[in-house]
Amino acid sequence: MKKMRNGFTLIELLVAMLIFSVIAITGYRGLQTVLETRNHLDVETRKYQEMAQFFARLEGQLAQASTRKVHLVDGSEQAAMVGYSSQMSGLQDAQLLFTRGGGKDAAGGWVTPQRVGYRLRNQSIELLRWSHLDQAPNSKPKVDKVLQGVRELNVRYLSTAFLWEKQWMNASLPKALEVELILMSGEKVSRVMDLP
Repeated sequence: MKKMRNGFTLIELLVAMLIFSVIAITGYRGLQTVLETRNHLDVETRKYQEMAQFFARLEGQLAQASTRKVHLVDGSEQAAMVGYSSQMSGLQDAQLLFTRGGGKDAAGGWVTPQRVGYRLRNQSIELLRWSHLDQAPNSKPKVDKVLQGVRELNVRYLSTAFLWEKQWMNASLPKALEVELILMSGEKVSRVMDLP
């Protein structure tokens, strides 16, 4: 008659531990891959949400573009919209300057006409807002960063002759703007926006 064994041999325990270790390592690597993918998707989603907000803000402001000229600190007159190519430095160090008309905002409050500008500085697009259309001595714009991680900001202007221009200094508004962003990650995003 054979005796019943009460337990496992050392080899059986070692084999079981080896199998458990392989399963644990495989599971850990799978979980790590899932977490890395999730983090990458979160970053990409946030980046495209911020870009969508930037374009929505710019498009909303351009929809209110006005033909009202402004007077600068030195008394000279500036067109309602002034735009420079990315290679040139413009007035007030902005690539795009325009007059945004007043009216009611989304909350039902009254918004006064305002001079608005956009520029690329230190890999961020900045929004410049002056408190008054005609600038008094020592008037400085309020500056807000609206989009980060941008390598290039390029703007083109569609003339009334339906030609794309790299600069805009005409008295009238262009028919449309093409805004192209080249991100630090290398992606290129562009949007065409109609003007009133």
